[in-house]
Amino acid sequence: MIALSVARIAEIVGGELADISPDEAAARVVTGTVEFDSRAVTPGGLFLALPGARSDGHDFAAAAVEAGAAVVLAARPVGVPAIVVPPAPAADAEAGVLEHDADGSGAAVLAALARLAAAVAAELVAGGLTIIGVTGSSGKTSTKDLIAAVLRPLGEVVAPPGSFNNELGHPWTVLRATTDTDYLVLEMSARHPGNIAALAAIAPPSIAVVLNVGTAHLGEFGSREVIAETKSELVQAVRSSGVAILNVDDPMVAAMAGKTAARVVRVGQSAQADVRAVDVELDDLARPRFTLIAGGQQVAVRLAVHGEHQVGNALSATAVAIECGAGLAQVAAALATAGPESRRRMDVRTRADGVIVVNDAYNANPDSMRAGLQALAVLARASDRRSGKRRSWAVLGEMAELGEESITEHDRVGRLVVRLDISRLVVVGTGRPMSAMHHGAVMEGSWGSESTVVDDADAALELLRAELQPGDVVLVKASNSVGLGAVAEALLAEDGVES
Repeated sequence: MIALSVARIAEIVGGELADISPDEAAARVVTGTVEFDSRAVTPGGLFLALPGARSDGHDFAAAAVEAGAAVVLAARPVGVPAIVVPPAPAADAEAGVLEHDADGSGAAVLAALARLAAAVAAELVAGGLTIIGVTGSSGKTSTKDLIAAVLRPLGEVVAPPGSFNNELGHPWTVLRATTDTDYLVLEMSARHPGNIAALAAIAPPSIAVVLNVGTAHLGEFGSREVIAETKSELVQAVRSSGVAILNVDDPMVAAMAGKTAARVVRVGQSAQADVRAVDVELDDLARPRFTLIAGGQQVAVRLAVHGEHQVGNALSATAVAIECGAGLAQVAAALATAGPESRRRMDVRTRADGVIVVNDAYNANPDSMRAGLQALAVLARASDRRSGKRRSWAVLGEMAELGEESITEHDRVGRLVVRLDISRLVVVGTGRPMSAMHHGAVMEGSWGSESTVVDDADAALELLRAELQPGDVVLVKASNSVGLGAVAEALLAEDGVES
């Protein structure tokens, strides 16, 4: 974060000083990072006192100051130097961000954090910072990582770790930027209409990227049309001097051109795209290669990430890099070495015994599930060509937040497993959605033992340990809450990783 006095921060967030005098607050400067985990506090940092599932950050304020925090941002006095903001009504707390905020203290601290991030972002933009915002129903994190990779040759980049994309992670990431930062890449998610608009107001992007409109969180939004309108909040936030990068292969995204005052750059495999991929192929590990065409030039591109869906993500990253001054050859070189930076997202590893494990267990929705299964099918076919018949395993857990469409979508996934000729399906969980997935596979392929239902991640791991053979290919995928990432990591830890 840029250096700010405690007094100035209190002024920005509208807080009162506690356990620190006005003179000391004017003299004491926050020079470190903003943290909500007292164990991560750095000297001169700012500690956020937020409620959690098992503990309240207010109880760790003293420990944070002892670890070097200059001040605490809190909803009540904590016995150490603090900026106190009054609790908000409990109804103002966003479900899913702060689930344990009965008294509204967390909502108050988050609101203050947003005000601080907005002030810092405005100052940095005035000094030349470029802000890039990314949204979409799937692929946000992978694209954010690719954008960061292609921008690093151009200057210093700040991007969130993993999927830090909500009312906490978004301002936290903004406050990672300093006067040395050239590019700030922000991933934006939504659970309700208005969420993205609120995030964009904190750090208005000059470049906005919309990837797709799918069915993630359909249970919250009710329809794809409402999802599309919510995603369009990002391009509506861009001024006329900015750029909206839209995936023209998705009609709902392409239509957002009419909702922005910004200049529009279209990406995709369509002939209408300004930044286009043609002659797309996948190698034996499902890594795409294609010819990139933009601005009347073309260059061969080989991606280091896995799955054909990454082509669109790479095109969006390319368009951002071009807008920031990169040439096509420079972009191609960066993409060739840009592997997955965030955990449990199409992370493909090979064990010493030849078993290929695809850890894509951080998140799952119908669109990303289809992409993961298609990549698994490609990996299995390539393995067949190299060393004879090898089995493919889909170890799948529930896709959360699909509402009334949950049963139908899980049934479709089960049927898709059969259509892609995947050898085995391990359905993890015994609720109605997972029963629908198993039933879909059985009905589509007249399957018997090819589809197995297990109670939980431990049971899935036990089954795999007993039945995996050298050279098998395993995809592990589910919504993060299912905890299947531990299954993939355990499989890799048992036998050593070759690549």
